[in-house]
Amino acid sequence: MTYINLIEYLEAEDYSQIRHEYLNGQVFGMTGGSRQHNAITLNIATQLRTRLRGSGCQVFASDMKVRIETDNVFYYPDVVVTCKAQDTEKFFLTKPCLIVEVLSPSTENIDRREKLLTYKKIETLQEYVLVSQDDIEVELYRKDKDDNWVKYILSKNDSVTLDSVKLELTMAEIYEDVINF
Repeated sequence: MTYINLIEYLEAEDYSQIRHEYLNGQVFGMTGGSRQHNAITLNIATQLRTRLRGSGCQVFASDMKVRIETDNVFYYPDVVVTCKAQDTEKFFLTKPCLIVEVLSPSTENIDRREKLLTYKKIETLQEYVLVSQDDIEVELYRKDKDDNWVKYILSKNDSVTLDSVKLELTMAEIYEDVINF
């Protein structure tokens, strides 16, 4: 296996036709998502962007990296929100409060285990959301007042309350044009 250093990764990523995640010297190419995956990502990002406009928070979808410095890792979440004015790097965020991953068959295990464990190390992260693209189901991991992570499973008749950005999303908004209610 070939290892590259962080500077080489960042330089190569600026010119690459495909996105790559970086895990402590190893680079992994990312595949494109399905129609459902893209629709859900866009639905969530659009709702967040519309509702957070003027709040000082910024919403990014798919092409913004998140750096987890403690593990020397860069991931591309499907949707990420930062509300920290000092989160100013051009090509990546370091202080997100909310991260959303839409589950794909090829990445579901990584999203549920590796990324969950790694994202929890981000001091500013308050919520991590996993959204099924095949069923109306959302897993919400939220940091409580004692910095413990609590898992919530939400289904068709629930709404997703995002304390990190003080918003509520309905399942109809998340799954618009994807799954019939």
